[in-house]
Amino acid sequence: MSLENVNGSLETSFQNTIATVQFGHPASNSFPRQLLDRLTAEINALSRNENVSVIILKSEGAKTFCSGASFDELLKVENEEQGVEFFSGFAHLLNAMRNCNKIIIGRVQGKAVGGGVGIISACDYVFATPHSDIKLSELAIGIGPFVIEPAVSRKIGKTAMTQMTLAAHEWKSADWAFEKGLFSVLCEAENLDAEVENFAIKLSSYNPEALYEMKKIIWEGTEQWESLLFERAAITGKLVLSDFTKNALLQFKK
Repeated sequence: MSLENVNGSLETSFQNTIATVQFGHPASNSFPRQLLDRLTAEINALSRNENVSVIILKSEGAKTFCSGASFDELLKVENEEQGVEFFSGFAHLLNAMRNCNKIIIGRVQGKAVGGGVGIISACDYVFATPHSDIKLSELAIGIGPFVIEPAVSRKIGKTAMTQMTLAAHEWKSADWAFEKGLFSVLCEAENLDAEVENFAIKLSSYNPEALYEMKKIIWEGTEQWESLLFERAAITGKLVLSDFTKNALLQFKK
């Protein structure tokens, strides 16, 4: 596998004031740390870009939106410092999405697990398909969705987040996610791109200053995430070193 494949891919395209960011990785669109950092940097750059008013976030392929953290990298974590550093990548990304000056539209074509659910939760408006089932499987591998929990709970509520987390083996349907508010629109897969594009075009026709002020209001009350998400990364960084987690990750890989 080439270095590009190992680290995944990230591409941004522009149509008028709409920026479309597409990430991908051969392992079910999972995130090694380098790809997390690249996406974080791109979100920050687009936030500063005065020629952009709306961001579409999507992933490669048809079956999986995002499978969360890279199991290969998690297996390589040898000490607590490395563990905290890895999970801080998700903290940086969620904070970048939260602080971004632009409205972020999520295009979710397929399943999402763990950190992928967190990324969806950090989008401001999400289009999904009936194939977009979701799962928080972290407890099954000896850790927990600690870093992404504030984003997920903010979107679907603490009760629904708890149901997902404790039923770590169980997929929740796209209909369930739509009813709970994680998805804004549920449409057939063949209509997804048209629906996303039409909405983005309408949104980009609005006053950019009004969109910016609305973005701030949408995310009111989350200022503590600047420290909270990194405190949560420290919890996960310790747990990922356990024998339980190492064995579970090996079983999942098999």
